[in-house]
Amino acid sequence: MRDDLPLFKASLAQVQANRAHPFPVVSLFSGAMGLDIGLEQAGLRTVVAQDIDPWCVETIRRNGHTAVEGDLRQLLQDDPCLESVLQNCGMQDREIFAVVGGPPCQPFSTAGKRLGVQDQRGQLYEHFVQVVRLLKPRFFVMENVKGLASMHSEPGNSNSQPVLDHILEMFAQLGYRTVHGVLDAVHYGTPQFRERLVIVGSRDGEDVFLPFPTHFPQHQNAQLRWRTLGDALLGLPESGADVGACANFSNNIAQYLKHVPEGGNWKSLPEALQPLAMGGAYASGGGKVGFYRRLSRSEPAPTLVTSPVQKATLLAHPTQPRPLSVREYARLQGFPDDWRFEGSTSDCYRQIGNAVPTPLGKALGQALIATATQTAVVRVKRMRGTSVHKRVSTNHAPLEAQELE
Repeated sequence: MRDDLPLFKASLAQVQANRAHPFPVVSLFSGAMGLDIGLEQAGLRTVVAQDIDPWCVETIRRNGHTAVEGDLRQLLQDDPCLESVLQNCGMQDREIFAVVGGPPCQPFSTAGKRLGVQDQRGQLYEHFVQVVRLLKPRFFVMENVKGLASMHSEPGNSNSQPVLDHILEMFAQLGYRTVHGVLDAVHYGTPQFRERLVIVGSRDGEDVFLPFPTHFPQHQNAQLRWRTLGDALLGLPESGADVGACANFSNNIAQYLKHVPEGGNWKSLPEALQPLAMGGAYASGGGKVGFYRRLSRSEPAPTLVTSPVQKATLLAHPTQPRPLSVREYARLQGFPDDWRFEGSTSDCYRQIGNAVPTPLGKALGQALIATATQTAVVRVKRMRGTSVHKRVSTNHAPLEAQELE
């Protein structure tokens, strides 16, 4: 760690602010703090963040937040009650409003081997539950890849207990009322399709709910339509040194990509070039839409991955001979332009690609505050045009959650 970075101990001013805030949050597996930034935009305050990745911890501290570095399993072993964590951020005798975070998702991702709980990382959700048990927050928010919703405790054995059911049972045993569902960040103002499984819990049996969509593919108000890649990149330089940190395509990719127009992919190549460009993948099945893919300004971006230069998941600029830059990546996840990412260019891509989009985090924070302040529902004695209102409510509900349940 760099000597000029603050140590894991909140300053006096931070401690005072932490203790005075009505909605203090403990963040686990915080990464680059995408979820936490959104929660803070909604009115919550992250009093301490945790991550095992030293570059993520440097990013958190560089941006003025208190962070503890280390494996959560080891932290709990060394400090079973998390006393030092609470003392160092001034919250040892204060109620925690929410514990939030996303245990590592690779074991459940459809892009990986899907080893699930057989991968040690796939058991970290149990340590998230353990922190909830220790701190007894009023609420918790746990997020993960949507693949967790379809995983079984024994991969390949459909008769084994679903992992999601096991997680919900553990929270129920702690007395938490929960709601869960798969939400797509595009419905909350993120210029990117990005689905996440979200579980929200209430210690006191409050009527927690998943945030309702705020943005739609069709709407009479332009501010409430899906945001596009073009919206996100507005005002950013497209070429030259001002683009900032950016990866490079291999010569092999670059020679074929120059033939692909905005919004196209390998299918846009001249037919004679397609077998040469695709190699062994040419005859394989599937749509292979990520090969030699140029993004379109008129659509939300596809889900960001941890590197924009992988052949099968290419994320090329709409018109320039390069991938999306680090700053463009950050825009698509909703990070503020002044948010600093520490580490190499690949470290920065990885941090951003693993993040929860900040607009989704903001919507989740707003839902928690609305629940806590009992302002989420407008109650009336009589509803005129009942069928009309019911249809509007159904159309605007988080449909992904309804389908999952």
